[in-house]
Amino acid sequence: MGNCHTVGPNEALVVSGGCCGSDQKTYVVGGWAWAWWLISDIQRMSLEVMTILCRCENIETSEGVPLDVTGVAQVIHFKRPSEKKKQITLEIMTLQPKCEDVETAEGVAITVTGVAQVKVMTENELLGYACEQFLGKSVMEIKSVILQTLEGHLRAILGTLTVEQIYQDRDKFASLVREVAAPDVGRMGIEILSFTIKDVYDKVEYLSSLGKTQTAAVQRDADIGVAEAERDAGIREAECKKEMMDVKFLADTKMADSKRELEMQKASFNQEVNTKKAEAQLAYELQAAKEQQKIRLEEIEIEVVQRKKQISIEEKEIARTDKELIATVKRPAEAEAYKMQQLAEGQKIKKVLTAQAEAEKIRCIGEAEAASIEAVGKAEAEKMRLKAEAYQQYGEAAKTALVLEALPKIASKVAAPLSKTDEIVILSGEGSRVTGEVNRLLAELPVSVNALTGVDLTKVRMALVQCGVEANMKNFTTHIKTKFNSYA
Repeated sequence: MGNCHTVGPNEALVVSGGCCGSDQKTYVVGGWAWAWWLISDIQRMSLEVMTILCRCENIETSEGVPLDVTGVAQVIHFKRPSEKKKQITLEIMTLQPKCEDVETAEGVAITVTGVAQVKVMTENELLGYACEQFLGKSVMEIKSVILQTLEGHLRAILGTLTVEQIYQDRDKFASLVREVAAPDVGRMGIEILSFTIKDVYDKVEYLSSLGKTQTAAVQRDADIGVAEAERDAGIREAECKKEMMDVKFLADTKMADSKRELEMQKASFNQEVNTKKAEAQLAYELQAAKEQQKIRLEEIEIEVVQRKKQISIEEKEIARTDKELIATVKRPAEAEAYKMQQLAEGQKIKKVLTAQAEAEKIRCIGEAEAASIEAVGKAEAEKMRLKAEAYQQYGEAAKTALVLEALPKIASKVAAPLSKTDEIVILSGEGSRVTGEVNRLLAELPVSVNALTGVDLTKVRMALVQCGVEANMKNFTTHIKTKFNSYA
């Protein structure tokens, strides 16, 4: 079958071979590829930069001066492939090209060293060029090839420039090397990321002498300048002193003003600082008071919650006590009250029934008595009617008879108190006086009866004789006398 191969972004995977003698190649960067067993070849190439040192020694310049030039080239790092799999690195490679004793255009031999950063380009076409030329080579071999290329171009360029051009304008020199070498290394699938000149020196002290000449000229110009300066200094000294004094006085004035402004600013700043401090202290105290107030409010809320909880507990306890009292006192009391109420209702009903029975009894008795009284009344009425008819028939004699019939009763009622008297003692020395008193009482009796009843007892005798009641009158008179005599 085959295998699935993966590669990172710093490497290029090259898959070659295939069925029927195919010469198609597949380049994969940062991906994967399928390779058949036995008929496919897998190689990897690093795309990292490789560093190459370039050096040119004793190379004569255009002036005939031999120079040594060294440089550094950066190329892509390459990972050595295995027997079955070959890779090419895509990482950056650092090179250090160096050209020693290379003569410049003036014939001065100088040595130049540089640093180059190179890498394998990842475009399919250029990556194919790099794989064709470097696949299977070690990193050092790739660096050597690129380094030699850079050093060759560096030597060629050194021969066309003067020492001053190389030394004074290194950036232009390095840029020129990149422009000349880039097409050559580009055809190898390599890209020059950067190229810089690291150092330039010579063995015949040309650069040192050049510096000394320049230094002497500068020193000469300096001495001339000093003399001219001293001359001008004498001329300008007085003016300068005057200007100096003016400037000094003006500066002192400005310094005084500045000092005054500074003091005023300091005072203002101090005032603002003190104000801010006071405000901060006041704000702190106010905030502290607010925090204390919040704490107190929280404590009050806690107390309120606790009191509410206590009140709730007490209410529950009161409810429990109420239920207990209801169960132990109220319910039995209600039961007892209900019992007493029922008993009272029973007694009431009993009494009502008894009273109703008693009332019925009384009603019956009353009805019987009423009937009896009615009968008696009717009999009495009949009797009275008959009496009235008799009285009407007999006239005055009947009235006299009624009076005489009532007199014993009156005498009985009058003498009733005397019946309760054990004895009557009459204090009188004369025995005939008692008899006189009785006679006087009897003599006054008709007058009293006549005043009370309108009946004249003197005329009663004749009526009684006519009515046949004389005997009764005698008995009545005798009875009265007997009573009074017994009392006497």
